[in-house]
Amino acid sequence: MTTLTLIRKPDCHLCEVASDVIDAVVAELPDAAAEHIEIVEASINDDPALYELWWEKIPVLLIDGELHAHWRVTPDRLREALETAVRSDVKSESKETL
Repeated sequence: MTTLTLIRKPDCHLCEVASDVIDAVVAELPDAAAEHIEIVEASINDDPALYELWWEKIPVLLIDGELHAHWRVTPDRLREALETAVRSDVKSESKETL
């Protein structure tokens, strides 16, 4: 499973744009790939550690815990990263079932 974590705050215009980009890119993926993606949202207002790390860079998008983007999420770059991550997940699952 590939986990996308969008770190955001309430009433953040760029956060809404990032969320829309994420939703659109995942919706464009084949169903088999989209099934391997989990989207999680976290607010810097609810977590002091997240606030400390990211307050000046939100929105922040992590893919499997690794920084993918901050301030702006671009569809083409996200699509490419997700395709790579999902391929890696599928290969790992295939090896585990052997």
